[in-house]
Amino acid sequence: MAAYAKPPTASLSWTKLLPSSPFATALVSFPRRRNRSAKTVFVVAVSSGAKPTVLVAEKLGEAGISLLKEFANVDCSYNLTPEELCTKISLCDALIVRSGTKVTRDVFEASSGRLKVVGRAGVGIDNVDLAAATEHGCLVVNAPTANTIAAAEHGIALLAAMARNISQASASVKAGQWLRNKYVGVSLVGKTLAVMGFGKVGSEVARRAKGLGMHVIAHDPYAPADRARAIGVELVSFDEALATADFISLHMPLTASTSKVLNDETFAKMKKGVRIVNVARGGVIDEEALVKALDAGIVAQAALDVFTVEPPPADSKLVSDERVTVTPHLGASTMEAQEGVAIEIAEAVVGALRGELAATAVNAPMVPAEVLTELKPFVELAEKLGRLAVQLIAGGSGVKSVKVTYGSARAPDDLDTRLLRAMITKGLIEPISSVFVNLVNADFTAKQRGLRISEERILLDGSPESPLEFVQVQIANVESKFASAISESGEVKVEGKVKDGVPHLTKVGSFEVDVSLEGSLILCRQVDQPGMIGKVGSVLGEENVNVSFMSVGRIAPRKQAVMAIGVDEPPSKDALKKIGEIPAIEEFVYLKL
Repeated sequence: MAAYAKPPTASLSWTKLLPSSPFATALVSFPRRRNRSAKTVFVVAVSSGAKPTVLVAEKLGEAGISLLKEFANVDCSYNLTPEELCTKISLCDALIVRSGTKVTRDVFEASSGRLKVVGRAGVGIDNVDLAAATEHGCLVVNAPTANTIAAAEHGIALLAAMARNISQASASVKAGQWLRNKYVGVSLVGKTLAVMGFGKVGSEVARRAKGLGMHVIAHDPYAPADRARAIGVELVSFDEALATADFISLHMPLTASTSKVLNDETFAKMKKGVRIVNVARGGVIDEEALVKALDAGIVAQAALDVFTVEPPPADSKLVSDERVTVTPHLGASTMEAQEGVAIEIAEAVVGALRGELAATAVNAPMVPAEVLTELKPFVELAEKLGRLAVQLIAGGSGVKSVKVTYGSARAPDDLDTRLLRAMITKGLIEPISSVFVNLVNADFTAKQRGLRISEERILLDGSPESPLEFVQVQIANVESKFASAISESGEVKVEGKVKDGVPHLTKVGSFEVDVSLEGSLILCRQVDQPGMIGKVGSVLGEENVNVSFMSVGRIAPRKQAVMAIGVDEPPSKDALKKIGEIPAIEEFVYLKL
């Protein structure tokens, strides 16, 4: 980028403002990668022309491996020690794990910035240090849908097997016994099942339990009541679920708030003789407390597919207790689920390495797939407006306060702007940052730099078919190297729209313009008079610089105007100088997009 300001008196001498700016070094260090046909880049994993390397650290279905090999070099190395993983990771662009591999801060630090994507083949991500991933600019994706049905079916299988003592009776018959009276079970029909965690798996368990004639209640502070009602499930408080349930099925993630959520205190609140199923995470149950509850008769039986430590110790009292049915973490272990998870995580990792929008991203703004598709054209607009705005700053105290305004005919709760805010942040920070900034670490980097970004939504009349009418970025308390970019209220202001799927700049400061945000941009403030477009166009034509768009916004005829010129190639210094020497041009700036 370059900015030029004409001195107060007419002269051929010009003052170039850029060299003292920190922007120059940033742009040299992190050149803009452009490809008009490519999707918006979220993660740049490998240098141009090189195949990325994907480390698969745990067994993955062949369908997923085959998909990965079409795009990347694949290293299948299983059962790595933490030290071996840290040694290998600096040579890898992506890592795929299941639940057995711990992706710690040490792993991200050992990658030296090369690791750009971690794929968790499954739903839970408690074995990945998300904070460290975000700080190191690494995207974390999971496979949240492929094993949903398998996990739900396993939960129902354990529920029925526990109620009818299937595993215990089978073991006794195999041992030559015939103990019909010992293994009398209990019926499921008419019993109350409390589903703790009403997400994808929990809701599928609820559907199947309803089919078995059970009365189903659920507790989940984030579950929508209408979805529960549609299935015929009543949402209740945590304590009410514990107090009224005959069976409890756990489907919650392992977090700080759910760790050992079933403990001495909560077991004491349960109905005597309750039966518990866990196909979620072992750590949500205090296993010592469960043993005590079994011995006290509070819990009649338990069926566990997961444990705090896997595999559990050989002397585990819980595993050896005949009242406990156990399986070795088989929730997702069906042929169909294994293949589905492998394909889902492989597609997510390859997509992320290609720079595609990741609907299953865990540590980036989570946006539903349908919203993601709708917002795609506005994502590019948001980033480019951020890039334009920051390049208009003259330096000084730096950017501290940014206001983003969205104009839309949709209600506020019908417009998810998290993705757009992140992309504006990326555009603002990347040109002036000493580190590479991507979608994942944009908010973290902004916070580190003291950059405050506020958002405002303006409700417009009209059809809500399009999610946004315009996006506006304002930077307060800064000087501009292009004075015309300062609005009447004193902020650097740029505004844009999406037209026919292409981002356009529609306002600079108080001047209305209309130019496609492709290639690079020249903004000129001039005296509004005939022939100006031709004079500037001639200079660029002589330099073989192709003009893609040109637009003029003015206050009034023959007064001041701003001309916005889109160019496909960067003009030479001589060309820019010739533009500045045109008498009617008062100032101009060259901006790289």
